[in-house]
This record gives sequence, structure tokens and C-alpha cells, in this order.
Amino acid sequence: MTVGARDLELACSARELYGTELHRQRQLARMSLDRLSDVVNYSKTHLHGVETGERLPLPPISEKLDVAFGTGELFQGLWGVVRREHTPRRFDHCLELEAKAERIQAYGSTLVPGLLQTKAYMRAMFRRSNPTATPKKIDNLVEKRLSRQEVLWGDNPPDYWAVLDEGVLRRPVGGPSTMYEQLAALLPLVDTGRTTIQIIPFEAEEYAGMNGTFILITAPDNSTTAYQEDGGSGETFDDRETVTRRMREYDRMKACALSPKQSAALIEAAMEKFKPCEPPQI
Repeated sequence: MTVGARDLELACSARELYGTELHRQRQLARMSLDRLSDVVNYSKTHLHGVETGERLPLPPISEKLDVAFGTGELFQGLWGVVRREHTPRRFDHCLELEAKAERIQAYGSTLVPGLLQTKAYMRAMFRRSNPTATPKKIDNLVEKRLSRQEVLWGDNPPDYWAVLDEGVLRRPVGGPSTMYEQLAALLPLVDTGRTTIQIIPFEAEEYAGMNGTFILITAPDNSTTAYQEDGGSGETFDDRETVTRRMREYDRMKACALSPKQSAALIEAAMEKFKPCEPPQI
């Protein structure tokens, strides 16, 4: 069975064209998604998403597809077109995965992760990143992020683990009072039946993964997806290579971090810097 030029013309975007060509080459090779998954070392779910245009064919999948099908640099060339057309949809897919997650592991290099942010902390960040936004727009952004936090307080919340760099505790986002409130909100979550927070102290020096922000989301079927953010844009990955690398980095981060008890002590020490001044005695 082959797919002709007429089918290719139905694609209305570069991403869909890429997916249509992937389907065509797979049919020509008489290869199932399961078989292709084994050949290129990407999950069947991810490959199906690329075929249907729901997921980006991020490197190195194009090179692997060209090798699998013997297509020279066909898919690498198509990726160049997709990349020029694509406008990243930050967190869209990540939000869907969070809502169904069995376990969430987050790393924050400079900021408190969204699921742990207070309302004032969120507002300060949104104002800084959207300087021309109206108060109503900021309110909408805050409410949307607050709604995300419902996954931690529902009837069946996921196990949540956060590893934070000490720098997160020291940067006064929103000013001293906002930061004091934010750190105080972290303390009850440091070591519970469902939540764990660890801090990597400055004394740990450099460590794997410290130059970015990422989240590992494990679904009920035990599959894990990595969301990583860099330079203001983000994307999800579920290929084995990327997920395995991120999981190993996260394990190393936890090994560098303080215990929950020590982490709580460091959070309390950081709070002292932002503690409101007592009114003068008269």
C-alpha cells in the first residue's frame, strides 16, 4: 500500500506534512509502529503523535528515521521546515499529563515550581514577564496557575517530589514579604506522605542538569514524559533516550541535595532574611 501525492497535498502545515510522509514511508516499508519504535528507540505513543501532527519531531528522531527508511536526509530536511514554522506551545501538553499523573518530579534552578507557588509569587512573576499586560490579564494567568495546583489536593493526588537549587530560596521574587510567605508555604510540604522537597546547597558546587528546568511526569501505566524548558520555550519528550538521561540527572540531583529535615532548616534560615521587621515598641 502506498500513499500518493494527492494525500500529501492534504497536509495544511509543515508538521502535518512531516507526519504524512512518515506514515507513507512506514507503509512502503511495511513496518508497524511497534516495529518502528524498536528500530528508532522512540515510544509508539510518540511516533503516533508525530504521524498525526500532534507532536513535534524533535532531534534526533529525523536522523533515525532517515536511517531506518534509507531516505537520505529527507526527514532532516522536513524538520528544518517544521522548525521554521513552529511556535512553541509551552506547557500545553505538560498540563494534560500533570492532570493524570501518578508521580511528578520537578527541578527548579531559579524559581519555585508552579505547583508550589503562592498567589503573590505568581503575580510577581507574571507582572515581570508580561510588563504590558492589563491587571485583568494578570488575574487570569494567576487563576489558571492556581487551578493547576488542584492536582496536588484532589482525591487521588500524585506523589510530588521537588528538588530546588538554594538560589531559589535567596532570590526575593516580589519583595521580602512575598518571598517570606512563599518560603513559609514550602515548609509544610517538605516531608509528607505525598510531597517531598529537597534543597541543593551552594556547597554542592556544580551538578548535572543545573543549567535548566525540567519536570518528569509518570503516568498510571508507568510511562514517563520529560518536560524541559530553556530560554523561554519548552517541550515534552517521551523518547527513551531523553527520559532516561533526565531520570539519571534527577537521581544525581537528589544525591547532591540535603535531606528533607536539613532542607527545612535551610528554608527557615533563608526566611530570616525576608522576615518582616517588628514594629517599634512605644
